[in-house]
Amino acid sequence: MFLKRVIQTAAGALLLSASLAASAQTAICYNCPPEWADWAAQIKAIKDKTGITVPPDNKNSGQALAQLTAEKASPVADFTYLGVSFGIEAKNKDLVAAYKPAHWNDIPNGLKDPDGYWVTIHSGTMGIMVNVDALKGKPVPKSWADLQKPEYKGLIGYLDPASAFVGYVGAVAINQAMGGTLDDFSPAITYFKNLQKNQPIVPKQTSYARLISGEIPILLGYDFDAYRAKYKDHANVAFVIPSEGTVTVPYVVSLVKNGPHQAEAKKVLDFLLSDQGQAIWANAYLRPVRASAMSKEAEARFLPAAEYARAKSVDYGKMAEAQRKFGERYLAEVR
Repeated sequence: MFLKRVIQTAAGALLLSASLAASAQTAICYNCPPEWADWAAQIKAIKDKTGITVPPDNKNSGQALAQLTAEKASPVADFTYLGVSFGIEAKNKDLVAAYKPAHWNDIPNGLKDPDGYWVTIHSGTMGIMVNVDALKGKPVPKSWADLQKPEYKGLIGYLDPASAFVGYVGAVAINQAMGGTLDDFSPAITYFKNLQKNQPIVPKQTSYARLISGEIPILLGYDFDAYRAKYKDHANVAFVIPSEGTVTVPYVVSLVKNGPHQAEAKKVLDFLLSDQGQAIWANAYLRPVRASAMSKEAEARFLPAAEYARAKSVDYGKMAEAQRKFGERYLAEVR
């Protein structure tokens, strides 16, 4: 009888231990900020659906890549979310592992690494986000050129293009619009030099809250953040696709090479590309990589297709190759 109780107790302890281990499943993400692209809702859904906890992380793409590089010999992160050029660089630095998540075949070629080192989960179109109330009667700018007008002095913000991917995308968009190429960023450098006369605010981290509060009335950013501000947070925010044109870019996820929780990270990547995961992006006003996840209701909140016709794609591989040189030049000549 005593032996039976001991066995039952041991079995119960093993079951409790297994249960606790299951409930404590974790996948560490680098660059999953809850205020950005509605990662807050996505992280909650991952927990509800898979039982895996993904702690929020407020790095930007450049900071995430730097941390992954520093920890290469002993990785801490399990997966990472990056702007596409940083995703390509992470592969080139041997920081990420090949993995083809669920629905791999639904993802268009060109929006995924052929071997699975990175895969797009959604895209964003660069433009001008404007807190109309914070302008206090000044006209909403309609072009990149408008931002250089003296009337917008002290009102403009953009993320550091030498560190944050969104900042670099803004520089690429402006450069292309001004006649530059991925081989020649002189037009963008000249533009940012001239913009310094308007004393821009240049943070390193996502500045959504500062736009909503009016602290930064005009912010270079993506359509999805502007739509979120307007439709979810009910702020008087407009999104402008500049008259000179802009770019649309993918955001990608990758499995970190030799991450400590690879099985959990793979489940997270599968979820991000599942019907439910993709619908969360769509409902947060992002364009999911699986177009079927975009509801008619969500699509109706975007600017008309005629406006988006001014948004182009670029050679993302070349964009990645040019990033470091542009960052060095920006730091040397602008900041």
